[in-house]
Amino acid sequence: MALRFRNTYTRQKEDFRSIVPGKARMYTCGPTVYDYAHIGNFRTYMFEDLLRRYLKYKGYEVVQVMNLTDIDDKTIRGSQAEGVPLHEYTARYIKAFFDDLDSLGMERAEVYPRATEHIPEMVGIIKKLLDKGAAYEIDGNYYYKISTFSAYGKLSNLDMEGLKPGARIATDEYEKDSASDFALWKAWESDDGDVFWETELGKGRPGWHIECSAMSMKYLGEHFDIHTGGVDNIFPHHENEIAQSEGATGEKFVNYWLHSEHLIVEGRKMAKSLGNYYTLHDLLDKGYSGVAVRYLLIASHYRQQLNFTFQGLESAANALERYNDFISNL
Repeated sequence: MALRFRNTYTRQKEDFRSIVPGKARMYTCGPTVYDYAHIGNFRTYMFEDLLRRYLKYKGYEVVQVMNLTDIDDKTIRGSQAEGVPLHEYTARYIKAFFDDLDSLGMERAEVYPRATEHIPEMVGIIKKLLDKGAAYEIDGNYYYKISTFSAYGKLSNLDMEGLKPGARIATDEYEKDSASDFALWKAWESDDGDVFWETELGKGRPGWHIECSAMSMKYLGEHFDIHTGGVDNIFPHHENEIAQSEGATGEKFVNYWLHSEHLIVEGRKMAKSLGNYYTLHDLLDKGYSGVAVRYLLIASHYRQQLNFTFQGLESAANALERYNDFISNL
Protein backbone atom coordinates (compact mmCIF):
# COMPACT_ATOMS: atom_id res chain seq x y z
CA MET A 1 0.00 0.00 0.00
CA ALA A 2 1.36 3.40 -1.01
CA LEU A 3 2.33 5.92 1.65
CA ARG A 4 -0.10 8.84 1.50
CA PHE A 5 0.15 12.37 2.87
CA ARG A 6 -2.35 15.16 3.23
CA ASN A 7 -0.62 17.94 1.30
CA THR A 8 -1.40 21.39 2.71
CA TYR A 9 -0.61 22.96 -0.67
CA THR A 10 -3.20 20.96 -2.64
CA ARG A 11 -5.53 20.23 0.32
CA GLN A 12 -5.69 16.64 -0.86
CA LYS A 13 -4.32 13.27 0.19
CA GLU A 14 -1.64 12.19 -2.24
CA ASP A 15 0.58 9.15 -2.74
CA PHE A 16 4.14 9.89 -1.72
CA ARG A 17 6.61 9.58 -4.56
CA SER A 18 10.10 10.77 -3.76
CA ILE A 19 12.07 12.71 -6.36
CA VAL A 20 14.99 10.31 -6.03
CA PRO A 21 13.69 6.73 -5.66
CA GLY A 22 14.36 5.36 -2.19
CA LYS A 23 15.51 8.70 -0.76
CA ALA A 24 13.32 11.17 1.18
CA ARG A 25 14.66 14.71 1.60
CA MET A 26 12.85 16.60 4.35
CA TYR A 27 13.16 20.08 5.83
CA THR A 28 11.65 20.83 9.22
CA CYS A 29 11.38 24.32 10.66
CA GLY A 30 13.35 24.25 13.89
CA PRO A 31 13.41 26.50 16.93
CA THR A 32 14.04 30.22 17.12
CA VAL A 33 16.53 30.09 19.97
CA TYR A 34 15.49 33.14 21.98
CA ASP A 35 13.91 31.07 24.77
CA TYR A 36 13.38 27.47 25.86
CA ALA A 37 11.15 25.52 23.47
CA HIS A 38 7.66 24.91 24.87
CA ILE A 39 5.51 21.79 24.69
CA GLY A 40 3.59 23.20 21.73
CA ASN A 41 6.85 23.35 19.78
CA PHE A 42 7.63 19.79 20.77
CA ARG A 43 4.23 18.59 19.65
CA THR A 44 5.31 19.56 16.11
CA TYR A 45 8.87 18.24 16.49
CA MET A 46 7.45 14.95 17.77
CA PHE A 47 5.23 14.60 14.70
CA GLU A 48 8.29 15.19 12.53
CA ASP A 49 10.27 12.60 14.50
CA LEU A 50 7.49 10.06 13.95
CA LEU A 51 7.36 10.92 10.23
CA ARG A 52 11.12 10.47 9.94
CA ARG A 53 11.00 7.10 11.68
CA TYR A 54 8.12 5.86 9.53
CA LEU A 55 9.85 6.86 6.29
CA LYS A 56 12.89 4.88 7.42
CA TYR A 57 10.65 1.94 8.34
CA LYS A 58 9.22 2.05 4.80
CA GLY A 59 12.74 1.69 3.45
CA TYR A 60 13.62 5.30 2.58
CA GLU A 61 17.01 6.80 3.19
CA VAL A 62 16.04 9.97 5.03
CA VAL A 63 17.99 13.20 4.84
CA GLN A 64 16.44 15.62 7.31
CA VAL A 65 17.50 19.22 7.81
CA MET A 66 16.23 21.21 10.80
CA ASN A 67 17.31 24.83 11.03
CA LEU A 68 18.28 26.78 14.12
CA THR A 69 17.12 30.39 13.83
CA ASP A 70 19.78 32.21 15.81
CA ILE A 71 19.23 35.66 14.28
CA ASP A 72 15.91 37.48 14.18
CA ASP A 73 14.08 40.28 15.97
CA LYS A 74 13.49 38.17 19.11
CA THR A 75 17.03 36.88 19.53
CA ILE A 76 18.48 40.37 19.13
CA ARG A 77 16.13 41.90 21.69
CA GLY A 78 16.73 39.05 24.13
CA SER A 79 20.52 39.30 23.96
CA GLN A 80 20.36 43.06 24.39
CA ALA A 81 18.09 42.76 27.41
CA GLU A 82 20.66 40.52 29.09
CA GLY A 83 23.63 42.52 27.88
CA VAL A 84 25.40 39.53 26.32
CA PRO A 85 26.62 38.85 22.77
CA LEU A 86 24.08 37.26 20.43
CA HIS A 87 26.08 34.03 19.98
CA GLU A 88 26.42 33.60 23.74
CA TYR A 89 22.72 34.22 24.28
CA THR A 90 21.56 31.75 21.62
CA ALA A 91 24.14 29.07 22.59
CA ARG A 92 22.32 28.57 25.89
CA TYR A 93 19.03 27.80 24.21
CA ILE A 94 20.60 25.66 21.49
CA LYS A 95 22.15 23.42 24.15
CA ALA A 96 18.83 23.24 26.02
CA PHE A 97 17.04 22.30 22.79
CA PHE A 98 19.34 19.34 22.14
CA ASP A 99 19.06 18.26 25.79
CA ASP A 100 15.28 18.27 25.39
CA LEU A 101 15.49 16.19 22.20
CA ASP A 102 17.44 13.57 24.14
CA SER A 103 14.97 13.63 27.04
CA LEU A 104 12.14 12.95 24.59
CA GLY A 105 14.00 10.17 22.80
CA MET A 106 13.98 11.96 19.45
CA GLU A 107 16.27 10.99 16.61
CA ARG A 108 18.70 13.62 15.42
CA ALA A 109 18.36 15.16 11.97
CA GLU A 110 21.30 14.85 9.60
CA VAL A 111 21.96 18.60 9.56
CA TYR A 112 21.19 21.44 12.01
CA PRO A 113 22.28 24.58 10.14
CA ARG A 114 22.46 27.90 11.96
CA ALA A 115 21.18 30.98 10.19
CA THR A 116 24.18 33.09 11.21
CA GLU A 117 26.48 30.70 9.35
CA HIS A 118 24.61 31.02 6.02
CA ILE A 119 24.54 34.74 5.29
CA PRO A 120 26.34 34.38 1.90
CA GLU A 121 23.69 31.92 0.70
CA MET A 122 20.92 34.34 1.69
CA VAL A 123 22.60 37.23 -0.08
CA GLY A 124 22.97 35.06 -3.18
CA ILE A 125 19.23 34.36 -3.33
CA ILE A 126 18.37 38.04 -2.84
CA LYS A 127 20.71 39.02 -5.68
CA LYS A 128 18.95 36.52 -7.97
CA LEU A 129 15.58 38.00 -7.03
CA LEU A 130 16.87 41.50 -7.76
CA ASP A 131 18.14 40.40 -11.17
CA LYS A 132 14.72 38.95 -12.00
CA GLY A 133 12.81 42.03 -10.84
CA ALA A 134 11.18 40.13 -7.96
CA ALA A 135 12.86 42.23 -5.26
CA TYR A 136 13.64 45.89 -4.74
CA GLU A 137 15.58 48.13 -2.39
CA ILE A 138 14.45 51.12 -0.32
CA ASP A 139 16.90 52.87 2.03
CA GLY A 140 19.08 49.77 2.32
CA ASN A 141 16.13 47.46 3.01
CA TYR A 142 15.31 44.79 0.43
CA TYR A 143 11.76 43.53 -0.10
CA TYR A 144 10.19 40.71 -2.08
CA LYS A 145 7.57 41.95 -4.53
CA ILE A 146 4.70 39.51 -4.07
CA SER A 147 2.87 40.78 -7.17
CA THR A 148 5.58 39.12 -9.28
CA PHE A 149 4.60 35.66 -8.03
CA SER A 150 1.24 34.58 -9.41
CA ALA A 151 0.88 31.62 -7.03
CA TYR A 152 1.33 33.76 -3.89
CA GLY A 153 -1.31 32.83 -1.33
CA LYS A 154 -2.05 29.33 -2.61
CA LEU A 155 -0.53 27.50 0.38
CA SER A 156 -2.44 29.57 2.94
CA ASN A 157 -5.58 29.98 0.80
CA LEU A 158 -5.09 33.74 0.91
CA ASP A 159 -7.56 36.02 -0.86
CA MET A 160 -5.36 38.36 -2.87
CA GLU A 161 -8.21 40.65 -3.97
CA GLY A 162 -7.93 43.13 -1.12
CA LEU A 163 -4.17 43.50 -1.08
CA LYS A 164 -2.85 47.00 -1.49
CA PRO A 165 -0.23 47.17 -4.29
CA GLY A 166 3.22 48.20 -3.07
CA ALA A 167 2.46 47.89 0.65
CA ARG A 168 5.47 46.73 2.67
CA ILE A 169 6.01 45.09 6.04
CA ALA A 170 9.31 44.84 7.91
CA THR A 171 8.35 42.65 10.88
CA ASP A 172 8.98 38.90 10.66
CA GLU A 173 5.56 37.74 11.87
CA TYR A 174 2.18 39.13 10.83
CA GLU A 175 -1.39 38.11 10.02
CA LYS A 176 -3.03 37.47 6.65
CA ASP A 177 -4.79 40.83 6.63
CA SER A 178 -1.32 42.45 6.69
CA ALA A 179 0.01 40.51 3.69
CA SER A 180 2.45 42.77 1.87
CA ASP A 181 5.86 42.86 0.23
CA PHE A 182 8.05 41.32 2.91
CA ALA A 183 11.59 41.98 4.10
CA LEU A 184 14.43 39.94 2.64
CA TRP A 185 17.23 42.05 4.12
CA LYS A 186 17.02 44.69 6.84
CA ALA A 187 19.36 47.66 6.85
CA TRP A 188 21.26 48.14 10.10
CA GLU A 189 19.62 50.37 12.69
CA SER A 190 21.07 51.57 15.96
CA ASP A 191 18.62 49.31 17.82
CA ASP A 192 20.41 46.31 16.29
CA GLY A 193 23.60 47.16 18.17
CA ASP A 194 26.53 45.04 17.05
CA VAL A 195 24.40 42.52 15.15
CA PHE A 196 25.03 43.09 11.46
CA TRP A 197 26.90 41.80 8.42
CA GLU A 198 28.74 43.87 5.82
CA THR A 199 27.62 42.41 2.46
CA GLU A 200 27.07 43.37 -1.16
CA LEU A 201 23.59 44.41 -0.07
CA GLY A 202 25.01 46.77 2.53
CA LYS A 203 25.28 46.68 6.30
CA GLY A 204 22.40 44.77 7.85
CA ARG A 205 20.90 41.38 8.61
CA PRO A 206 18.53 38.91 6.96
CA GLY A 207 14.78 38.77 7.32
CA TRP A 208 13.45 35.58 8.90
CA HIS A 209 11.89 34.03 5.81
CA ILE A 210 14.97 34.08 3.59
CA GLU A 211 16.90 32.07 6.17
CA CYS A 212 14.96 28.83 5.62
CA SER A 213 15.05 29.11 1.83
CA ALA A 214 18.84 29.45 1.90
CA MET A 215 19.47 26.62 4.34
CA SER A 216 16.98 24.15 2.88
CA MET A 217 18.21 24.58 -0.70
CA LYS A 218 21.87 24.40 0.30
CA TYR A 219 21.52 20.97 1.88
CA LEU A 220 18.54 19.45 0.03
CA GLY A 221 18.68 21.10 -3.39
CA GLU A 222 16.39 23.61 -5.07
CA HIS A 223 13.58 21.04 -5.34
CA PHE A 224 13.00 18.52 -2.56
CA ASP A 225 10.35 16.19 -1.19
CA ILE A 226 8.86 17.29 2.13
CA HIS A 227 8.63 20.48 4.17
CA THR A 228 7.01 20.36 7.61
CA GLY A 229 6.10 22.71 10.44
CA GLY A 230 3.23 23.83 12.62
CA VAL A 231 0.07 25.38 11.21
CA ASP A 232 1.29 28.75 12.51
CA ASN A 233 4.14 28.53 9.99
CA ILE A 234 1.81 28.34 6.97
CA PHE A 235 1.43 32.11 6.81
CA PRO A 236 3.49 34.09 6.44
CA HIS A 237 6.63 31.99 6.78
CA HIS A 238 6.03 29.07 4.44
CA GLU A 239 4.05 31.17 1.98
CA ASN A 240 7.01 33.52 1.73
CA GLU A 241 9.50 30.67 1.48
CA ILE A 242 7.73 29.33 -1.59
CA ALA A 243 7.55 32.73 -3.26
CA GLN A 244 11.19 33.68 -2.77
CA SER A 245 12.57 30.20 -3.49
CA GLU A 246 10.61 29.65 -6.69
CA GLY A 247 11.09 33.28 -7.64
CA ALA A 248 14.86 32.76 -7.47
CA THR A 249 15.14 29.32 -9.09
CA GLY A 250 12.19 29.24 -11.48
CA GLU A 251 11.29 25.71 -10.41
CA LYS A 252 9.03 24.01 -7.89
CA PHE A 253 10.38 24.29 -4.36
CA VAL A 254 8.69 21.45 -2.42
CA ASN A 255 6.38 18.58 -3.41
CA TYR A 256 4.63 17.87 -0.09
CA TRP A 257 3.78 20.33 2.69
CA LEU A 258 2.76 18.80 6.04
CA HIS A 259 1.61 20.83 9.05
CA SER A 260 0.67 19.83 12.60
CA GLU A 261 -2.13 21.47 14.52
CA HIS A 262 -1.82 23.60 17.64
CA LEU A 263 -1.46 22.34 21.17
CA ILE A 264 -3.73 24.01 23.71
CA VAL A 265 -3.62 23.65 27.50
CA GLU A 266 -6.70 22.73 29.51
CA GLY A 267 -8.88 23.99 26.67
CA ARG A 268 -7.16 27.37 26.35
CA LYS A 269 -4.44 28.84 24.19
CA MET A 270 -1.06 28.43 25.86
CA ALA A 271 0.36 31.78 26.95
CA LYS A 272 2.65 33.08 29.67
CA SER A 273 0.04 35.68 30.54
CA LEU A 274 -2.46 32.91 31.32
CA GLY A 275 -0.02 30.99 33.51
CA ASN A 276 -0.38 27.85 31.39
CA TYR A 277 2.89 28.05 29.45
CA TYR A 278 5.07 24.96 29.92
CA THR A 279 8.51 24.00 28.73
CA LEU A 280 9.68 20.40 28.87
CA HIS A 281 11.79 21.19 31.93
CA ASP A 282 8.70 22.51 33.72
CA LEU A 283 7.14 19.05 33.31
CA LEU A 284 10.32 17.16 34.21
CA ASP A 285 10.63 19.27 37.36
CA LYS A 286 7.12 18.15 38.32
CA GLY A 287 8.33 14.55 38.27
CA TYR A 288 7.08 13.43 34.86
CA SER A 289 9.40 11.53 32.54
CA GLY A 290 10.35 12.55 29.04
CA VAL A 291 8.89 9.26 27.81
CA ALA A 292 5.50 10.07 29.35
CA VAL A 293 5.51 13.50 27.68
CA ARG A 294 6.46 11.87 24.39
CA TYR A 295 3.64 9.34 24.71
CA LEU A 296 1.11 12.10 25.31
CA LEU A 297 2.33 14.30 22.44
CA ILE A 298 2.00 11.51 19.86
CA ALA A 299 -1.27 10.12 21.22
CA SER A 300 -3.48 12.16 18.89
CA HIS A 301 -3.45 12.67 15.13
CA TYR A 302 -1.04 15.40 14.08
CA ARG A 303 -3.74 17.32 12.21
CA GLN A 304 -6.04 17.39 15.23
CA GLN A 305 -5.68 20.00 17.94
CA LEU A 306 -4.14 18.46 21.05
CA ASN A 307 -5.57 19.50 24.39
CA PHE A 308 -2.80 19.07 26.95
CA THR A 309 -4.02 18.38 30.49
CA PHE A 310 -2.20 17.14 33.55
CA GLN A 311 -4.85 14.44 33.87
CA GLY A 312 -3.89 13.29 30.39
CA LEU A 313 -0.21 13.35 31.31
CA GLU A 314 -0.93 11.28 34.44
CA SER A 315 -2.83 8.78 32.27
CA ALA A 316 0.10 8.59 29.86
CA ALA A 317 2.52 7.95 32.73
CA ASN A 318 0.24 5.24 34.17
CA ALA A 319 -0.16 3.56 30.79
CA LEU A 320 3.61 3.42 30.34
CA GLU A 321 4.00 1.96 33.82
CA ARG A 322 1.54 -0.81 32.90
CA TYR A 323 3.45 -1.51 29.68
CA ASN A 324 6.74 -1.70 31.53
CA ASP A 325 5.26 -4.00 34.21
CA PHE A 326 3.88 -6.29 31.52
CA ILE A 327 7.20 -6.49 29.70
CA SER A 328 9.17 -7.09 32.90
CA ASN A 329 6.84 -9.97 33.79
CA LEU A 330 7.20 -11.78 30.48
